[in-house]
Order: sequence, then C-alpha cells, then structure tokens
Amino acid sequence: MQVSKGRLDHAHWCPSPNFGPRPPGSDGEISLLVIHNISLPPGQFGGGYVQRFFQNELPADEHPYFAEIASLRVSSHLLIERDGRVTQFVNFNDRAWHAGHSAYEGRENCNDYSVGIELEGTDTDAYGAVQYDVLADVVRALQAAYPAIGTRITGHEHIAPGRKTDPGPAFDWPYLFRTLGLSDH
Repeated sequence: MQVSKGRLDHAHWCPSPNFGPRPPGSDGEISLLVIHNISLPPGQFGGGYVQRFFQNELPADEHPYFAEIASLRVSSHLLIERDGRVTQFVNFNDRAWHAGHSAYEGRENCNDYSVGIELEGTDTDAYGAVQYDVLADVVRALQAAYPAIGTRITGHEHIAPGRKTDPGPAFDWPYLFRTLGLSDH
C-alpha cells in the first residue's frame, strides 16, 4: 500500500462532505494516528450504514439509533471493515471530523494534525486478524507518507478520556505494536 496525493491506493473512495482544511503552517502537519471503532446499528456489521453516515445519508427511519445520530456531521479518513476492505472518506491532507474535543500530549484539537482510522467493531468484540494486518499495512503507508507520525499512534479513548471509549478493551494494542515492530511502545 502507498499514499499518493493524500489518497491510499488500495482504498475504495467514498467522499464525505464533512471535512475542512488543516490549519496552515506546521500546526497542521500530520503527526498522529487515531484509532476508532464504529458499527451501525451498534453491534452489527456490514450493511453500508457507516458509509452512509459519513456521507450524511443515514436513513433515520430504519433504526431507532439512526434517528438519534442522523443529523450529526462527522467523518473519518478511513474505515477498515471486518473483512479487511478499506474505504477512504477524506483526503489525508484535509481535516476529517473524527476526534471532537481532544488533546494528545497536551496539544488540543487532534483533528487539526491527525488521521482518523475507523475499525468496524465495538469496544468488546474481538477484532479479526485481517483487520490488524490491513491496519498495520495502512499505518506503514501513512508513516512513509507523513514521517512526523513516527510512533504517535493512539486510541480515541486516549485523546478524549471520559468522553470516548473506543477502540476499547477488545483492541489488542500490544499485538498491533509488535506487528509494526514497535514492541516496546
């Protein structure tokens, strides 16, 4: 995998209208990866609802939870589904709306300088080997394209503690870091 002009070559392109420019100058340099999870409806996989949600096309009448969230305007850069398929919603050079109120190492507004990667899953359902393998390939491609990322890889729960819990206890951080050759991270 590789990144060219802000796009991942192995990803299906499904553009979201929910994005904006990164701040000018070094404050907008991409230097963080944020791992999330999502399933729509909660705990259910497949169906294309995540894609529709990030495109502001979630059918509010198809599930009670959809009625609660259909008006939200959010996005992520990538989604890695249970079978390893990758969808890109926002060019990496643009600011996706995935982190909300957040801070990493004392620096606020993580959306300004991060890439958001959603894994299809929940806090408590184990993620599959194929998702970890694809995630590791994606991380390597992003590290090559944006060297300031380095080992700065974290979860939504870590940048928005008390507000967010994903990717949750089911996510195997040690396994990901070993796969990336960062065993002492």
